[in-house]
Amino acid sequence: MIADKEQHVDFLRRAVEVSRKARESGNTPFGCILVDPRGQVLWEQGNIEITEHNCTGHAETTLMEAVSKRFSKQELWECTLYTTAEPCAMCAGSIYWGNVGRVVFGITEKRLAELTGDDEQNLTLDLPCTEVFAAGRKPIVVIGPFPEIEDEVVAVHAGYWK
Repeated sequence: MIADKEQHVDFLRRAVEVSRKARESGNTPFGCILVDPRGQVLWEQGNIEITEHNCTGHAETTLMEAVSKRFSKQELWECTLYTTAEPCAMCAGSIYWGNVGRVVFGITEKRLAELTGDDEQNLTLDLPCTEVFAAGRKPIVVIGPFPEIEDEVVAVHAGYWK
């Protein structure tokens, strides 16, 4: 698996681009990518909840639904999911059940809550993904936040939330 901090930042920047595309398509500004142990991007996914009228259309959950049909649990365990913001409880559950072994995120759920405020589109839970994973029975590695990417993540959210 990729371990270099610079590589993590580069992949997070790619996830930021996916989040920008999600916003441009009319969705909330979230994005993630799945990367295999060789550093190949296997899947990119932005949020689809608004345009698809899907309350579970978060980027990470949608990605997990797609990749779990294409890759074995063992293959997914060797992958890393890069996401702009710390996965919510629903997305962490999807990652857990989908069997991805590592998650790298740009900003925390708490920082996201500061951005979204009381906007009913994203009433975030105050539940870090590490707590969700710790309640499980697999050692999912979580790396983040990355202060060096925060401004880029936040910029995609600028002016979006009420």
